[in-house]
Amino acid sequence: MVKICCLGAGYVGGPTMAIIALKCPAIEVVVVDISAARIAAWNSDQLPIYEPGLDEVVKSCRGKNLFFSSDVEKHVLEADIIFVSVNTPTKTRGLGAGKAADLTYWESAARMIADVSKSDKIVVEKSTVPVKTAEAIEKILTHNTKGINFQILSNPEFLAEGTAIQDLLNPDRVLIGGRQSPEGQKAVEALKAVYANWVPEDRIIATNLWSAELSKLAANAVLAQRISSVNAMSALCEATGADVTEVAYAVGKDSRIGPKFLNASVGFGGSCFQKDILNLIYICECNGLMEVANYWKGVIKINDYQKSRFVNRVVASMFNTVSGKKIAVLGFAFKKDTGDTRETPAIDVCKGLLGDKANISIYDPQVTEDQIQRDLSMNKFDWDHPPHLQPMSPSAIKQVSVVWDAYEATKDAHGVCILTEWDEFKTLDYQKIYDNMQKPAFIFDGRNIVDLEKLRKIGFIVYSIGKPLDPWVKDLPASA
Repeated sequence: MVKICCLGAGYVGGPTMAIIALKCPAIEVVVVDISAARIAAWNSDQLPIYEPGLDEVVKSCRGKNLFFSSDVEKHVLEADIIFVSVNTPTKTRGLGAGKAADLTYWESAARMIADVSKSDKIVVEKSTVPVKTAEAIEKILTHNTKGINFQILSNPEFLAEGTAIQDLLNPDRVLIGGRQSPEGQKAVEALKAVYANWVPEDRIIATNLWSAELSKLAANAVLAQRISSVNAMSALCEATGADVTEVAYAVGKDSRIGPKFLNASVGFGGSCFQKDILNLIYICECNGLMEVANYWKGVIKINDYQKSRFVNRVVASMFNTVSGKKIAVLGFAFKKDTGDTRETPAIDVCKGLLGDKANISIYDPQVTEDQIQRDLSMNKFDWDHPPHLQPMSPSAIKQVSVVWDAYEATKDAHGVCILTEWDEFKTLDYQKIYDNMQKPAFIFDGRNIVDLEKLRKIGFIVYSIGKPLDPWVKDLPASA
């Protein structure tokens, strides 16, 4: 019986291993983590992450061939294939701070694998790592081998939060990078055999190690670039009276371009896009490719510009000040169908409004008050480091309240900011919201999900990204 062990019980490790267990009943899968609390959550009725469909998969396999344990060394010792899915956060200090990936956790995982292993192992990079990480890991393992043979593979994940289970069940492609040696190719075939239990063979792509590592960064960079491209257009649409939705639809009809990732918004978020592009920039700089680095910097620059542009629209529209005004924020997660708030645009928007002394009332169906307060009081990039390395959370921000109902959030508000495209926000009773708000009542739609004409008929002054401007907003400066 093949035994698989996954180091790291997070957004990648948990769902990926659950699907492998579901589709490969002959394989024993153990997910290990040094956090006892996280493992306890995976073994409970309340899983530590929210992902549609995950609950059913875990509960159908748990205790049969899927296990969650904090006895890391025991399961590493017993495993044939070890997936390493630990954090690779952005460095916050030292060489490459603010750009380079911090490989501390990867390195300690590799050293631990070398220490406890007594048989040959296939070690699979599942975390997103900088190009050539495999080389560093190989060096650690081969210098501590005690005669054991380790093969390193790169098997990057291409999951989108909110659809991770479907992405795993029906992937566009599974990418496996390995050494071109006979041993390397044998290891590639062994991992291929696992995925072949449910993935058609023509979707399993074998490459060299460096191509696999770089493909993940490249895919995220290109997706983020598409969002920044359409967001840049949204500013021009507002200036000229064009409608960004119509422009994006027309552009997406070109079969060379396609319609996906062309929705204008308040900006992209999530744990990968910014981090991976910063990583890509750092690698380009280290290789002396300054023009390439500057090209990718532009993608992040537009994303930051879009968030500050949104805040400026809010403040400028409301008589150039939100000081002491109640602003309702609907949605805090970086996108719908996930409770994930990593790098969510809502953080920067809320901080911008707080900077002008607004009182903010936040409602999100999946994000807790504790999480929101932590996010708003943390420094950039600290979210990706273990809790004990994060700065001690200061007392809750007094101008922020978190409520569990959209109507409560919007009651007596001067303005409403929609920052996540949750389906429920499309079907709210906006007449009721309008009746209970201060007048003039403003709605700032950062996700283009509301019916503009309907809301304007009710009496709202509406700003929607990249749409022809409300007469009220038209004559105001674009920045406060």
